[in-house]
Amino acid sequence: MARKATAETRTTAKVHDQTLKRGEGGELHQIQAGDIPTLTTAQGAPVADDQNTLKAGAPGPGLIEDFHFREKIFHFDHERIPERVVHARGYGAHGYFETYDSLADITRADIFQRPGEKTPAFVRFSTVAGSKGSFDLARDVRGFAVKLYTKEGNWDLVGNNIPVFFIQDAIKFPDVIHSVKPEPDRGFPQAQSAHDNFWDFISLTPESMHMVMWIMSDRAIPRSFRFMEGFGVHTFRFLNARDESTFVKFLWKPKFGLQSVVWNEAVKINGADPDFHRRDLWEAIHAGDFPEWELCVQLFDQEFADSFDFDVLDPTKLIPEEIIKPRPVGRLVLDRMPDNFFFETEQVAFMTQNVPPGIDFSDDPLLQGRNFSYLDTQLKRLGSPNFTHIPINAPKCPFHHFQQDGHMAMRNPAGRANYQPNSWGEGPREDPERGFRSFRQPIDAPKARLRPESFADHYSQARQFFNSQTVTEQKHIAMALTFELSKCENPLIRERMVSHLLNIDEALGATVADKLGIDRLPKPADPAVPPRDDLPASPALSIIENGPKNFAGRKLGVLVSDGCDGKLLEALRAAIDQEGATTELIAPKVGGVVTADGTHLPARHMIDGGPSVLFDAVALVLSKEGAAMLAKEAAARDFVADAFAHCKFIAFSAEAAPLLEKAGVAPDADEGLVRLDRSAAVAAFVESCRKLRLWAREAAVKL
Repeated sequence: MARKATAETRTTAKVHDQTLKRGEGGELHQIQAGDIPTLTTAQGAPVADDQNTLKAGAPGPGLIEDFHFREKIFHFDHERIPERVVHARGYGAHGYFETYDSLADITRADIFQRPGEKTPAFVRFSTVAGSKGSFDLARDVRGFAVKLYTKEGNWDLVGNNIPVFFIQDAIKFPDVIHSVKPEPDRGFPQAQSAHDNFWDFISLTPESMHMVMWIMSDRAIPRSFRFMEGFGVHTFRFLNARDESTFVKFLWKPKFGLQSVVWNEAVKINGADPDFHRRDLWEAIHAGDFPEWELCVQLFDQEFADSFDFDVLDPTKLIPEEIIKPRPVGRLVLDRMPDNFFFETEQVAFMTQNVPPGIDFSDDPLLQGRNFSYLDTQLKRLGSPNFTHIPINAPKCPFHHFQQDGHMAMRNPAGRANYQPNSWGEGPREDPERGFRSFRQPIDAPKARLRPESFADHYSQARQFFNSQTVTEQKHIAMALTFELSKCENPLIRERMVSHLLNIDEALGATVADKLGIDRLPKPADPAVPPRDDLPASPALSIIENGPKNFAGRKLGVLVSDGCDGKLLEALRAAIDQEGATTELIAPKVGGVVTADGTHLPARHMIDGGPSVLFDAVALVLSKEGAAMLAKEAAARDFVADAFAHCKFIAFSAEAAPLLEKAGVAPDADEGLVRLDRSAAVAAFVESCRKLRLWAREAAVKL
């Protein structure tokens, strides 16, 4: 028995020596045995056998002296850390921030002193409501957290893709999050706000109405992290060398413009690829198509703050870009994925309190609460006050302090003195000139629990946001509200929400009420302050009005079959490549197809695994026989029907027309269908794709 067991061990080890490695071009090749490092324990002891536990005889009991097994299973048992209560599902990337111009006149923050200087950065995108195992395209706020490793300490600009928030005071944060999480008695729904608890809380919290308009808009279902804006949400301060204050709001503007998906599309993407946003970022960076944003600032003084229609410290309000134009001050480029997801993306700790000298806080009550909460939560998640010893959280500039010991300490102060002042001349000392200084704001106010009267207008900016949307976007908001409220079992909650909507837009409230079967409109909710109807529309708030100018960074899906026109396909690929976009082939079999001229083309997807919802536009390049065969396939018909219903541009070879018709799409239905019957048609199709969607089709499909 012992000899047989030894032979089996050698056989297993031999199989495991056949290790494959992915090359720079993505190809797989075998690694030679001599190139493989030796497996060791965490203590560094080389391991002879990683396939079998130490036993008393081949079938015998395990031995407690098997230190390798005990260490391995011990670590496995403890390798999960508590997930974040909010923003649990996240994905991150490394990059850099490049400063445009010196801002020394308004801030002494080191990062803004030298034009052209690059600062290392790490960015984590996330959803708010769902768990780590939820899907990417939930209707939700997206976290947009940026860690900048400046020469004077880490700066964490912890923001969202929406510039306002549900609540005005941090004491309500547990309530809004509890309400949107799975209902505690049943444990569902996951990563969804379409349930009674959420809308009950919202309908009882009028300050949430502005945020409701944003999360019911297409902003809450972005096409990609790469095509969404980011906002610091709160008002901060810049302080210059003379400690003079300038208020500042931070905005990230994506290089490729804004783009979202429609709700029906999001639902199907989550089924086809729940990692859609993660995969998109991974593939873009590995392809060298580096995502980029401009950091813009809205700068204003106390005089403007006093004259503005709303309180700049109210986190449920924004300053329209038409009133204060955002000033670009630098660019953020993401160019490298983490080597290990857990080590960096999961363990990164963002804290709003992390600001370098020259950046300070305002009295925004939500920001003040976040400054307390974010530090407090790291001990629970990462298990030690020494979470800054984890490389992703450590500053990249010199740092010196007297903090010592604690769980998992990686370093301790050297020398005799671990305190100051001391008589030994050891250790760091404070620097009144270089160090962080808070703005010397005079305070003469009673200690009390209160809400400023200037925070009382809950409907005016919500109305302004809705009025700033295109007709298409307004329709999407109404559809989203109808869907979400239809999932509420309590009719009182539905009616209460409609009463708020009537204060935002009467037609919107009436439309939602009608769709919900509310025959008699409720009385509009009593506002604390009468809503204003004189705020001008802000085009900057519309996604469609701020969409891309080209098809760059997007993806064309081409459905192909055996016998298709290889030259036409190559011309299409070349034009898309010239545009800065990518092409992926979908075929009846993942092995690919053979074109009419005998060329074999591998496919990225088979038709069952490559639905059109994964692409920004589609093309059908088929042979007559291929179109006839695919017309019998439900997945192929859905490929076409969904692309049409989602208002995407569709190109097709003449032979593909029968598949269109079988899918219920007339080949000449509208200008969004382009017949590839001449060389100029390819260029015309690519030009059409720059618009991303043919929204005029939406009324016809009635999705």
